[in-house]
Amino acid sequence: MSTTSIRRVRTTDLDLKDRLVSIQRVTKVTKGGRTFSFSAVVVVGNEDGIVGFGLGKANEVTTAIAKGIEDAKKNLIKVPVLNGTIPHEQFSKYGGAKIFIKPASGGTGVKAGGAMRAVLESVGITDVLAKSKGSSNPHNLVKATFTALLQLRDPYTVAQQRGISMDKVFNG
Repeated sequence: MSTTSIRRVRTTDLDLKDRLVSIQRVTKVTKGGRTFSFSAVVVVGNEDGIVGFGLGKANEVTTAIAKGIEDAKKNLIKVPVLNGTIPHEQFSKYGGAKIFIKPASGGTGVKAGGAMRAVLESVGITDVLAKSKGSSNPHNLVKATFTALLQLRDPYTVAQQRGISMDKVFNG
């Protein structure tokens, strides 16, 4: 089993765009009745290889989204994007959510559903094939997608880890 290093990024000088993945009304039953609050899953990214996600909870929708954005800015990662797609196929799972992402040729577009689409578009991936199996829980889908993106390696990293030149990575 290979260990994955987390590639953290500083938030200074980044133009981050946020996307709301899901919002849910949660109910807490107390002695005085029901108390409603909101939970929001938000993805932020600069559409150039940097992305993060966050969870915000509050009594109002706008406050929950704002908290989610702040949390997402604290959890940014760098993802290798080559010619608008990912370097190789990757399978990942988190909880009951299982995902599979595969590179696609130019012009294919982002073939992914809901939560995965928000993450992949925020990274700046323009051509990818993705499949979600198992649970469709947006929170777990986002985490599974992030796990897959963290496991991606670009050819330069592979060459460096193997101690060989870039030509031998592609030509064997």
